[in-house]
Amino acid sequence: MSSATTSITVDGDEVGSNRGAEQAGTSDPASRVVPGRVRIDRYGLDLGPWLHLAEERTRLSRPSFAHISVTPQGATLGAEVSGVDLGAELPDEVTAEIRRALLDYKVLVFRNQPIAPAQHVAFARRFGELEIHPFITGNAEHPELVRFEKGVDTGGFENGWHHDVTWREVPSMGAILHAIQVPATGGDTLFCDMGAAYEGLDGDTKRRIDGLFAIHDFMLAFKHQVPEGKQEEFRARYPQARHPVVCTHPETGRKLIFVNCYFTSHIDGMDFDEGVELIRHLAGQAKVVEYQFRVHWEPDTVVFWDNRSVQHYAASDYYPDVRIMERASIVGTRPA
Repeated sequence: MSSATTSITVDGDEVGSNRGAEQAGTSDPASRVVPGRVRIDRYGLDLGPWLHLAEERTRLSRPSFAHISVTPQGATLGAEVSGVDLGAELPDEVTAEIRRALLDYKVLVFRNQPIAPAQHVAFARRFGELEIHPFITGNAEHPELVRFEKGVDTGGFENGWHHDVTWREVPSMGAILHAIQVPATGGDTLFCDMGAAYEGLDGDTKRRIDGLFAIHDFMLAFKHQVPEGKQEEFRARYPQARHPVVCTHPETGRKLIFVNCYFTSHIDGMDFDEGVELIRHLAGQAKVVEYQFRVHWEPDTVVFWDNRSVQHYAASDYYPDVRIMERASIVGTRPA
């Protein structure tokens, strides 16, 4: 019986190679590799620890809040928040701590929050003006709440990494999503820290994308929802938006990848095919598991995420079960 041999070459040494009966000297093939990433060129695969996560991970591991309880969940994003009733009239100091926690952890999870639509809207308004989405149906009584109702007749099509509404000249600051009905299994939402994704890029790529702008277009995702004969009217209302490929978070100062494969059309001033390949590469950084945090939904879970800092991906793995969510989105500032 033969066995396949895979080896990683580092400075001329084969690490983890099969040497027959000879004892290799260690059970861990990584023990002879200097700390950092190792690349398997044949498959374009990178192995090893993402060392640049350590500082942020360490900082977030020691939450300090006086009015809410914060339990970190992911490496550089994601925390569960307890000790607060989102349906109540929150004191200013509690709202301030939730805002600070959002900036730190990027994604906040609140469990057992049976809020009514009016309470959902009232809580979201504590953080800014609310958007009304022109292409997705809202709650009948509260148009500020986008309603996602999936089941046998309507499957989920959100299963791709994206920031919300980057086709707006002023995209969302954040979003607050309430789980009304969820399947027994599946239907999770994944989030990716796009600041960590930027920091993980190599120096040549960072220099290449510095100062570039991308064009974002609602027609890529919502063209089929524009009424017949109304395209020019909607184009005038929502012209293509030009945003930096790398944005700076307006409150934390952190640099973030700000392109996605839902709404980003092309790189301004770059050959189209070259730009598409660059967008594919940058947006693809969201697939790195170490940058991610995954939310498993339960009825009346509420999640508040910083739309500037993270992209998200709604897993479409629950068909034909029903999943009903409502989202309030908070107006942000122009990306810079």
